[in-house]
Amino acid sequence: MNLTEQVEQALETIRPYLKADGGDVSVEEITSEGMVKLKLLGSCGSCPMSFMTMKSGIEQAIMKAVPQITSVVAVNMAEQV
Repeated sequence: MNLTEQVEQALETIRPYLKADGGDVSVEEITSEGMVKLKLLGSCGSCPMSFMTMKSGIEQAIMKAVPQITSVVAVNMAEQV
């Protein structure tokens, strides 16, 4: 199983929760440094809690399942200050 498949498999564990709130996520790129770039879809793209969802849900699920991944970022999420 390649890296993209491993990341997708990890995302499948949390997708039902994202979809329950009208959102989803897609893998845009996995860099050679182990960074996963995601795109937040549906309500996840505009939800004020999307930063928390990214850090406590999506990022943890991916990094726990795929140890080679060093970071997870959303390419379309406004930076939280």
